[in-house]
Amino acid sequence: MHNRFTTLTNPFASLRSTLALLLAVALIVGLLPGNAAVAIAQEQSNSGSNAPKKLDRWDRQPHLTEVAVRAEQRIYKSTPQGDLKLHLWSPKTGGKDRPCIVFFFGGGWNSGTYRQFARQSAYLASRGMVAACAEYRVRKTHNTTPDVCVEDAKSAIRWVRAHAEELGIAPSMVIAAGGSAGGHLAAATALVPGFDAEGDDLSISAIPNAMVLYNPGTNPSLSGRSVVRSQDGKDITKAISPTLFIHEKTPPAILFYGTEDTNGLAQGIEYSAKARELNLDVELWLAPDQPHGFFNDSPWLEVTTMRLDKYLTRLGYLSGEPTVVLPDNAPSLKQDRDTKP
Repeated sequence: MHNRFTTLTNPFASLRSTLALLLAVALIVGLLPGNAAVAIAQEQSNSGSNAPKKLDRWDRQPHLTEVAVRAEQRIYKSTPQGDLKLHLWSPKTGGKDRPCIVFFFGGGWNSGTYRQFARQSAYLASRGMVAACAEYRVRKTHNTTPDVCVEDAKSAIRWVRAHAEELGIAPSMVIAAGGSAGGHLAAATALVPGFDAEGDDLSISAIPNAMVLYNPGTNPSLSGRSVVRSQDGKDITKAISPTLFIHEKTPPAILFYGTEDTNGLAQGIEYSAKARELNLDVELWLAPDQPHGFFNDSPWLEVTTMRLDKYLTRLGYLSGEPTVVLPDNAPSLKQDRDTKP
C-alpha cells in the first residue's frame, strides 16, 4: 500500500524515464521537433528532483520552430571541477560542411545555464546549421574566475573544429555567440590573446569566423566593475577586454543592446566605433527603452532571432527567408550607424 501511494504521488520519475526513452528513439530516427528537443533537454537538466518543476524564465519563452532537429550532448573538456558538455542541435537530414554556431550563456561569470540559448539553437538547426550551447566553469558552481571562463570558451571553439568531420561542419564557418558575460567570452575567443588551456591543441585556432554578441561585456573597465581578477589574484581587467585588442582582421560582428542598458551600451558603442575606424564589418542594433538582457524574453527573443537570421544570411551562413514568426505588433530594433564613443 505504501508503494502504491508513492507511485501515485510521484509520477515525475516515470515521466522522466518515458521522456528519456522518447529522446533515444527520436535520435535514432532523427525526428525530434525543435520544441521537443528544447523541452527534453530541460527535463534532463532537472532530472535530480522528484518535485514538480517550477517554470523558470527559459520555460516561459515561446519555441521558435516546429521543425524536427537532432539533439545530443558531447563532453568537450574534462577539468578538475568536472566534465564540460556541448549541447548540440543539428538538422535531422545530416550533411557536411555546415556552418556551426557556439553559444555561451550569461551570468557575470558567476552562474548561468546553457538553456539560455536552447531555443535559438533549435531554430538555427531547423535552418540548416549546427548549433551548440557550451557549458563552462563559473564561480558559484566551480569556484573559478573569469580567466578560466575564457580558457573554456577557447577550448569549446577548438573542440568543434577538431571534430568538424563527425559533426558535419565546415571549420571555416564557426561562429562564436553569447549574451552578457557569454558575449564577452565569444568576443574573447576572437580577440583576447593568451588564456589557452593546458592540454589544448594550439595548432587549432580558437578564433571564430564571425561573432553574434547580445549585450556583451567588451570592456569590463566600463561596466562599473573595479577590477577583474584571475584565479591567482592578478588584475586581468585589461588583459581580458576584447575592445582593447580590435585589429584589422577582426571577424565580423553583430551586437544587440537595450538603450536602457547603461553600462553595457557604453561598451558596445566603444566597440563599434573602434571597429568602424578600421572599416570592419560590424552591426550595432538597439532595442528602444529596453534593459540589459532584453533579448531573453518574448517578443524580443523572436525579434533578435529574426535579425540574427538576416545577418547570418548576409554573411552566407544561411539562405532563404527567416522562418521565425514574430508576435503581433512586435517592436523593432533600430540600427545604430554613427554613434561616437
